Amino acid sequence: MTREIIQSFWEAMGTNDFDEAAAWLHPDFEYFMPQTNEYLIGRENFARFNAAYPTEGTWTFKVQSIVCGDHDAVSDVLITDGSTDARAVTFHALQDGLIIRQKEFWPDNYLAPEWRSQWMRVMSEAPF
Repeated sequence: MTREIIQSFWEAMGTNDFDEAAAWLHPDFEYFMPQTNEYLIGRENFARFNAAYPTEGTWTFKVQSIVCGDHDAVSDVLITDGSTDARAVTFHALQDGLIIRQKEFWPDNYLAPEWRSQWMRVMSEAPF
């Protein structure tokens, strides 16, 4: 059940109808981005925040993986608007069949350090 809820949330995000996506959020929803220490309360605020986010086109969301427990999950999602490419690693907590909390990390890409090249190779796409 948890996996289906998280998958459905990301599918709804992909419609770019953020009110539809917010329907997967609990009325007491909380959202936190640790990298900037920003905190948001409420599914309506979540929908408005995402609708206002600057974009060059339609957002697409490609789920790379979802790891689930009974009432929590972590998702790894590639996000693009055709101009900007990003990745979100999101920790979800569920209550009453809805997402009540999300802690979301948006890691920046960076060039691989040269010193690791004897063991590592750079891939154009994730191998898994």
